[in-house]
Amino acid sequence: MTAKGLKRLLRFWPPFWMSGIRLVEISDDWRRASVRLRQHWFNRNYVGTHFGGSLFAMTDPFWMIMVMERLGRDYLVWDKAAEIEFVAPGRGDVFANFVLDDAVIDELRAEAAGGAKVLRWFPVDVINSSGEIVARVRKQLYVRLKERMR
Repeated sequence: MTAKGLKRLLRFWPPFWMSGIRLVEISDDWRRASVRLRQHWFNRNYVGTHFGGSLFAMTDPFWMIMVMERLGRDYLVWDKAAEIEFVAPGRGDVFANFVLDDAVIDELRAEAAGGAKVLRWFPVDVINSSGEIVARVRKQLYVRLKERMR
């Protein structure tokens, strides 16, 4: 799939569409992605701020997809674990910006050479329109060279 194809697909993917989550931009080389969550009546919690599940969902698939696409089909890439820390109430539009450095991809390839499993944490902050942190999210990925490639 191309980055543009993913963007079109996620526009109508029910967990995103029904939550007000939108992939704003993803680079053709899978190095950068930006996601926005708009606040609506249907994604507010009891106290009128963003529902925590929506804040987490807006960050959920991107590290795995970006790493998988950058490494190529010779690698298994899975989500292994996740953490979210709510820092401040989320009101209005909130954003998450993902940047995947070449050095990280090189490290993953080196660590996975020979079939070793690699566990790596990837952080992303959810910020409001003023740039203040609303939540800190970490995703742990499992990476391994596929059997037939060893």
